[in-house]
Amino acid sequence: MRVDKAVLNIILKVELNKKFRYCVEGLVNNMLKVNDKIALVVCSNGKKIEDRARLEKLEVVLKEMSLVPVFSTYVYEEKFGRSALAKWRANELMKFYEDDSIKAIFDISGGDLANEVLDYLDYDIIRKKNKPFFGYSDLTTVLNAITTKTQKITYLYQIMNILDNIERRVDFEKILIHNKNDLTDISWHFLQGESIEGIVVGGNIRCFLKLAGTEYFPNLDNKVLFLEGMSTTIEGLITLLTQIKQIGVFNKISGLLLGTFTKIEQNLQNEDIYEILKDFVPENIPIAKTTEVGHSKDSKILVIGQKIKL
Repeated sequence: MRVDKAVLNIILKVELNKKFRYCVEGLVNNMLKVNDKIALVVCSNGKKIEDRARLEKLEVVLKEMSLVPVFSTYVYEEKFGRSALAKWRANELMKFYEDDSIKAIFDISGGDLANEVLDYLDYDIIRKKNKPFFGYSDLTTVLNAITTKTQKITYLYQIMNILDNIERRVDFEKILIHNKNDLTDISWHFLQGESIEGIVVGGNIRCFLKLAGTEYFPNLDNKVLFLEGMSTTIEGLITLLTQIKQIGVFNKISGLLLGTFTKIEQNLQNEDIYEILKDFVPENIPIAKTTEVGHSKDSKILVIGQKIKL
């Protein structure tokens, strides 16, 4: 059932009856213990040298949590935006997967280059090790590739957020070490339909579509597609939604989840975004929206490859 724009505006403002909370308690709880080693890798663009102070601060903060951070050999930009050639960056990631002393892996990068590493990863080893892997934005490509090739879950989340948001730092420590679920407790409200159920795939809309036509693109039959964007313009969103429609995605998925679209939402409201979506998404596909997952510093964790039920 479609909702007229005027009615939708009222619904979104009062937030009645259509608000659901979803958490993945048990999936990330107790993932880490005191003195556990965690890897910090760069699969996408190399970090700028001016980021060194923030990375040093991250190291301090993690040590204050009684974790032992281990940085990749290749962190800072060297040439063409890369910290190293794709094969070398992939080898670093695989080194951490094979090192049993490393209990979780967090990518600290973003940009454009993450899909370069996909052809050099050993997905059999990744499947066997089943090690938690976190990343966001351009790491959408790696997250979905790993889930597609191994059938293991991955985590859409940027660990750098704990430097900029004290509340998220506390939540991060709670969920990973102290068995709390605040960071995965996500609030959704429906723009279309009343319920959503299925395995979640997706991430950043632009980066997700880099996988289209490759062996790493997930099978979308009855999946729940999550999309968010940072610098995407309204014209860019229309273009990307057109591509998604043209490759048949909206005829396959069981539901659509929307995170934040940072640039667009500076000028447009949810009802405006929904008005655009109506041109692409069939009436029988439920759509739910959250403000709690995306590129903001207070973004929460969304699990890729995990079943959601709203």
